[in-house]
Amino acid sequence: MNFSLKISSKIVGVLFIVAGVASVIGLLLYDPILNGPDYLIRGSEHANKVRLGAIFELITVVTVVGTATTMFPILRKYNETIALWHLCFRFLEAIAITVGIISVLSLLTLSQKFVSAGALDIASFQASGTLLKAIHDWTFLLGPNFMLGINTMMCSYLLYRSKLIPRFISVMGLSGATLIFIASILEMFGIILQLSIWGAVLAIPIALYEMTLAVWLIVKGFNVSAISYGKGNSYGQ
Repeated sequence: MNFSLKISSKIVGVLFIVAGVASVIGLLLYDPILNGPDYLIRGSEHANKVRLGAIFELITVVTVVGTATTMFPILRKYNETIALWHLCFRFLEAIAITVGIISVLSLLTLSQKFVSAGALDIASFQASGTLLKAIHDWTFLLGPNFMLGINTMMCSYLLYRSKLIPRFISVMGLSGATLIFIASILEMFGIILQLSIWGAVLAIPIALYEMTLAVWLIVKGFNVSAISYGKGNSYGQ
């Protein structure tokens, strides 16, 4: 049982790190097609770069699902309902990211059609491009911000109650989740922009929490003595 728990903790830690790195790289690789007034031309010119960005985003999706499914058997011992909610909202985050990937790849196709058409009917291409970019922006807000805030809040609460990790890390998670959730609401109403100084300030705490949690799980793992053995819920059976 202890061996399985140690393996699970290391898997979760590695997945958190991979998720953080992959999401940042993916966003950077998307730059030619998401930013700038000439994105319909630049997107086609940097097609492979955009596709590579989509691959990194897909890696992020895999890690999101991976952390949720690996942690569920552990978290359910302390509150199965909240653990299930965490799992569901984590999956919703993955779905939102996936829809965002589809919108970017569709925008790439639009860009290639625009170039091959010789810039005819520019207005319709721009209208379609604006819609696809809007879909990406909204999924980026709803997935890695809104849903992330909710599922991190539930996960951090259970980690705090269970003492599976030091409580200061759980408090970091609760604080970071609250701030990123507030950021998503402010962004939704246009009070602040996602890619802005305030957006970054409100997102940094949850990023620090995830990296701190990841390193702790890889090096120290979950606190084995804190594992409860509820009826029918023994870990590893």
